[in-house]
Amino acid sequence: MHPQQDFIVIDTEGKKELREIAIINSKGKLIYEAFAKEHPDNYEKVLNLKPLKEIVVDFLEITKTKLIVFHYAKHDIQVLKNSCKKVGLPWQNLTIECSCVLAKAAFPGLPSYSLEYLSKHLNLKVNQSYFDVNLAHIARYDAEFTYQLYLKIMTQAPKAPLLDTLRDKPNPFGSSRVDNPFQDHVDFKEIYQDEFETLKSVITDIKHDKNHQSKGAIVIGEPGSGKTHLMMRLAKELLKVNRLLFIRQPNNPDSVLYHTYSRILESFIQKVPDSNYTQLEHLLANSFVKLISTTRIISLNKRDTEILSAVQKGNLKIYEVLGAEGTQRKREYWQHIEKRTNEWWANEYGVAGYSAQIIKGIVKYCSYSDSRKKEIVTRWLAANELTQEETDFIGLNNWKEEMSKEEFSLQAISVFSKLSLLDEPLIIVFDQLEGLGLKHNDSLLVRFGEAVKEIFTHVPNSLIILNLFPDRWEQFKEIFDGSILGRISQYQVRLNLPNRKKLQEILQIKAQEIGLNIEDLFNSDELEAILNQHSIRYVLNRASDYYQYKVHNVPLPERSSSPSKPIVSEAVQERLTLLENELAKLQKKAGSSFREKQEDMDVLCQTLQELDNDFTDWKQVVSNLVEDVQFLYVKTEELGQKTEELDRRLEQIEGKGGGSSPLILYLQRQETLIEQEYAQPQIISDSDDVGKLRTIAQAFKDFKDFELHSLRLGGKKLPEHLVIRNEHQSIAIGFLQINGGSFTARIQNWNELVLRHKEDTSFKLLRDRRQPGITGRVGRDEIEKLNNSSKGSFIIMEQEDRINFELIYKLIIDIQERDVDFDLKEALPDLIHYLDNYWLINLFEQFENI
Repeated sequence: MHPQQDFIVIDTEGKKELREIAIINSKGKLIYEAFAKEHPDNYEKVLNLKPLKEIVVDFLEITKTKLIVFHYAKHDIQVLKNSCKKVGLPWQNLTIECSCVLAKAAFPGLPSYSLEYLSKHLNLKVNQSYFDVNLAHIARYDAEFTYQLYLKIMTQAPKAPLLDTLRDKPNPFGSSRVDNPFQDHVDFKEIYQDEFETLKSVITDIKHDKNHQSKGAIVIGEPGSGKTHLMMRLAKELLKVNRLLFIRQPNNPDSVLYHTYSRILESFIQKVPDSNYTQLEHLLANSFVKLISTTRIISLNKRDTEILSAVQKGNLKIYEVLGAEGTQRKREYWQHIEKRTNEWWANEYGVAGYSAQIIKGIVKYCSYSDSRKKEIVTRWLAANELTQEETDFIGLNNWKEEMSKEEFSLQAISVFSKLSLLDEPLIIVFDQLEGLGLKHNDSLLVRFGEAVKEIFTHVPNSLIILNLFPDRWEQFKEIFDGSILGRISQYQVRLNLPNRKKLQEILQIKAQEIGLNIEDLFNSDELEAILNQHSIRYVLNRASDYYQYKVHNVPLPERSSSPSKPIVSEAVQERLTLLENELAKLQKKAGSSFREKQEDMDVLCQTLQELDNDFTDWKQVVSNLVEDVQFLYVKTEELGQKTEELDRRLEQIEGKGGGSSPLILYLQRQETLIEQEYAQPQIISDSDDVGKLRTIAQAFKDFKDFELHSLRLGGKKLPEHLVIRNEHQSIAIGFLQINGGSFTARIQNWNELVLRHKEDTSFKLLRDRRQPGITGRVGRDEIEKLNNSSKGSFIIMEQEDRINFELIYKLIIDIQERDVDFDLKEALPDLIHYLDNYWLINLFEQFENI
């Protein structure tokens, strides 16, 4: 690549307003130099002394159609904008390049990107002389070296024509993670094939065990090692035979079993690849055919014989040959299937509890081809109360409100597993469990262990897999008792980093998707940098970085090749926290703006020295601040990287979607995925939503001044909610996704709370748009009453609201899981910028920073 022909290089001097300016053309010739007449530092100048307004007019005219190159563009642009404002002239849109940003991409890993350092490091010369620090900060001098730097950077860029052919092709390394086993990603089967066969052998053992006892397996691997990818391979190969059920991290200690069951139900209504039918439909078809084929307790009749004849070409024919939707023939056949299944269940397991009703609901779901009826039955199977119209529509009775959803959920999971005894073993996968080990989730972790123990006790014929990081597994071993550990870790599968040869083969397989040979794009040094990572995901991420850099000129972000450490010594963490808090206080006192970080530490310290001169009364304060900054810079890689990279990152995220930083690309991708999932069947529950809100609030609580509470109203049932408050304000946020009389009773209680706390608390009650509308008169009256109160509101979560809510939650969980290479403290400000119009973000922004 070569520099554009029609470009100019500009350097300005001045802190807030222009003191001097120099402009170099694309030939390297000085075409403009001026000193502001009004500036006090220029009173002795004679040559090129001009009024500020004249300089600004000249600048706007010269730059009209040019590409403008600055070094550390943000500072120069701000000085020029301030000058335009002072003389009453409008700012015009400019085409800008920053040689500081370009240098970070062209020469990654340097300790500094100041003009002085780069000029010396690259041996740049002007008039046969190297950079002289004594002449720096003269606009003409700095502009001349910026020109030389820009030329040097441009000669480092990759060459066409290969890159030209790749510009319109997708980044083959851009998708480096599997979010759930039902996704479809390129699978290099030589990786972890022995581990895969181990898991398959356990399933075979369960199948042939006469007692069909469930077994546990721990899959242990570092972040990005491919744990969920291995589950995807299981799904791809086994879903036509086995049912695979995927459970993400629970978030509410009061509903761990219900959360587990809800995710199991969501997995069951996933379609099997290359099939028109869901996992649940496969399970019932196989189970029922096996039931009537092998039963010794039922005398088969004509209908049984007809069904057995119909499924000779496959058990799924049960959904195709028993009559068309809505016909009497189909109704009669499915009534017969329901009757036979209930007879078998009663004979084998009895009719106590919820099991018989759950069996009836499963048969109802599978009997319908109408999507609306399936959706209603799914909500019924999720123990949600339906409207009278809905229960009449599907022929099922409502659940009783006072039932325990935890008890119901355990029975429901048990029903599925016992049905699978007539089919094949279930594969139950618990993933994304890293967050359970956080201190504020102690009670959740204990309850999770108890729930898993109950599942092993009551759920047969299942391989139960927990995907864990090595350090988290060590922590779990210290907390769980022996009875739990013995069940979940009967088998331990460790995913170690593949050798370099296999890692390179993974890259090549990904590259082949767009017809690319990786050695044609990456040189040996670049391949070394890519392969020198600690996990498969980080190898792919680094390859993606280099691809973006070489093909699309996106600056190469800095990444560490060593794994991040999730657990920091409490003493060190406390020291860093105290230093950061003290630093923030001193900054405020000194009137500085540390957030406007400079290109490197040299510039920052210079700025602090200028503050020292300007604010003589605060010399000792600034001196202490400099020491603290230097200490943090030396002692914490995080703060050093933030200082160095902040301007590049801010430029990249300027305007939603307008940047290309890894975080913004992540948010854009996840937003798209969540939007795609929005239309898919999902189990929406109050307990899950309030758990997500608590997780989000807990993340913000580390940096914002508030506490988390809940309210009570005697023994009355309230909507699931969370109170976010400090001494100045209090906001109660509740969720009410239930229907019928339960909805009415709980919103009435909520309105009573609003009246009792109208002086000190604001109330928001949320309901997802996808939930049935409230049609009852009393319920609608209560909604109106809430909206008419001075501090209450009933909010329908529209699609955009839900996507934003899920996006925040997903980011926080992925950071906890180390699925992304972002620090939570660093990511939250960018998230706030990205979702700056979302009410929940604005709510947290109202609270003071810690």
